[in-house]
Amino acid sequence: MLRAGDMLYLPRGGWHAVAATEGRSLHLTCGLKPTTGADLLSWLSDRLRISDTVRANLPNFAPPDERTAYLEALRKEFIEALHEGVIEEFINARGSGPRPPDAVIAVRGRYPRDESLFPRLTAAGAWYAVDDDGHVVLSAGGQEWTFTAPVLDVIRPLIEGSTASLGEPAAGSGLPVGHVAALVSELGAAGVVAVSRRR
Repeated sequence: MLRAGDMLYLPRGGWHAVAATEGRSLHLTCGLKPTTGADLLSWLSDRLRISDTVRANLPNFAPPDERTAYLEALRKEFIEALHEGVIEEFINARGSGPRPPDAVIAVRGRYPRDESLFPRLTAAGAWYAVDDDGHVVLSAGGQEWTFTAPVLDVIRPLIEGSTASLGEPAAGSGLPVGHVAALVSELGAAGVVAVSRRR
């Protein structure tokens, strides 16, 4: 029986049902979802979507030897992806869901070419990868973009949660500030990036 001010902790996996004994009851339930191996494998499978092996059709009607060869190639991809530092990469990429900053009003749908603006990722679970052709693949908010190699200097700080201004990645990548602002504006329009005037 809980009374005003009481708190009840239910261990993970514990079944429960709540009922009021006298009229109506107002209570607050807070659930904590721990990160599991299933979360890691799900994130990893998303990262591996740029692999030709992973993206290939399953050999449904192939003979047994071709199926075995496919599974071996798939196993090799995952074993290589499960390197010693993959947990740290996953934690850094997933974060805890960045807080959307105070957004700047966009000018005609685009952020101004202002080197002092600070873009921040607002979508949790975002990741990036570089494919065999050197293209940068960004996945965030259930959407995916493919950029040319210089954009890596813009994407990496966003994923890592650093507080780089528009001018900093522009200087590192060699891209004009206007191009960086346009890229950030596209991500902002998709709801995965917001911009503020402070770090």
